[in-house]
Amino acid sequence: MAQENNYKTFPLLPLRGTLEFPYLVTPLEVGRPRSIAAVEQATLRERRIVLAAQHEVATEEPQPEDIHKVGTLCEIKQILKVPEGQVRVLVEGLDRVTLEQIEDADGYYDAVVNIVPQTMGEIDSFELKALERIVREQFEKYVRLGKRIPAEILISVNSIEDPHRLADTIASQLNISFKEKQKLLEVFQTDERLENILGILYREREILGLEKTIQQRVRKQMEKTQREYYLREQMKAIQTELGERDEKGTEGDQFRERLEKAKLPKEAKAKALHEIHRLERMPAMSAEATVVRNYIDWLLSLPWSERTKDRLDLNKAEELLDQDHYGLDKVKERILEFLAVRQLTQSSKGPILCLVGPPGVGKTSLAQSVGNALNRNFTRLSLGGVRDEAEIRGHRRTYIGAMPGKIIQAMKTVGSINPVIVLDEIDKLSSDFRGDPSSALLEALDPEQNHVFGDHYLEVPFDLSEVLFITTANVLYSIPPALRDRMEIIEIPGYTEQEKFEIAKRHLWPKQLKNHGLENIAQMGFSL
Repeated sequence: MAQENNYKTFPLLPLRGTLEFPYLVTPLEVGRPRSIAAVEQATLRERRIVLAAQHEVATEEPQPEDIHKVGTLCEIKQILKVPEGQVRVLVEGLDRVTLEQIEDADGYYDAVVNIVPQTMGEIDSFELKALERIVREQFEKYVRLGKRIPAEILISVNSIEDPHRLADTIASQLNISFKEKQKLLEVFQTDERLENILGILYREREILGLEKTIQQRVRKQMEKTQREYYLREQMKAIQTELGERDEKGTEGDQFRERLEKAKLPKEAKAKALHEIHRLERMPAMSAEATVVRNYIDWLLSLPWSERTKDRLDLNKAEELLDQDHYGLDKVKERILEFLAVRQLTQSSKGPILCLVGPPGVGKTSLAQSVGNALNRNFTRLSLGGVRDEAEIRGHRRTYIGAMPGKIIQAMKTVGSINPVIVLDEIDKLSSDFRGDPSSALLEALDPEQNHVFGDHYLEVPFDLSEVLFITTANVLYSIPPALRDRMEIIEIPGYTEQEKFEIAKRHLWPKQLKNHGLENIAQMGFSL
């Protein structure tokens, strides 16, 4: 019969994201119409109301199945109506209750509840005292470590002698999730609830200790960074007073001076200025500053406007070709025609020459003679075995150790925008999963496109339209058709026996004599 007397009916107030423990005095903001009606009804029934949490905070109009089955019977201590139709309520938790049934009354919920008596498990008084003492000690360490709970709460907890009140008071102050607090509310035996609280305190102390360690590490790092910044600013102020500038300022000024002298195109100049501004805002020793510094140096080192003056003297060109090479009359004639057309048109655009012939017939030296005849700077790129597209177009700056491609590197080496570049062994290009370098060459060798050649590293177009490209190959069949169509093929046949004799007599024999210190042997009567 005593069990039946614990079943009573009270108005129900569903809570969102919070809950109420026995012995706790809590202010609440009530705004939902059904909740306000429950509060008003409770004032007519001995000011008793049941507070139970919803499963989901987002539920605006909870149904009976949306509400937890364990809540708290509370007494309404004070009601204050505020503007906008809300009500402030001060409640005090009395007992745990289980919600046996939820009934829909006139605009609010009534809950038939069973008041749960305070009970202890199978634990003797000495063990209970020891458990209480450990919980108090751990809660005190938790408060002092976390510094989130007022010291008055600690004083209040230490003055509590009732174990039931102690357990619920500490549970209400823990900085844990709503679901964990609900689980503690659903533990009816006090000794079991104290053991659960002790486990949570141990865990939270570990977490707080880690938080403190992380905060100290971050604080030290921030203090170091702030200290470095402060010292750097002090050094800058001192150097300014002395009439000097700090290293970063000097470096930025040096780059700007080089930028003015380099006469970059508009797009490249804007890019260089942007990177100089970035560099000045970076710590001097950072890895990113080194990358930006190298990039700016590459931009300013390229010959954007420097060019050599062409020597368009066909007689001199013919003289140089005859001086350097014996025979090859048809090949020399075609090269002179090529130079004559460039002289008449005054244009740098034209076909790309491709010298094809067996090894040792003088393809590379012929190309060098063309450079000498035009009074242009000369460089040679060996393409044999190149299988990575990035060797031609360069690597993007996101990669460690990124550099421009071979063509841009060659332009920096020659120091002029109109050199003669020999692409040697173009028939021995290969490809793999890293790309096809022959496809990358299409843009460089196309007169209609190479005025805006794109290198992945530079990120701005570079003008190759004034470069005289001459390629060499041993065979034609291994050159891709698209690349072959962009070139004018000049075949260099092998030499006759008479031509070989003359080459040996005019070039090889004097060279060997010079190499061995026997230049005066002709005076001794030796000759070929």
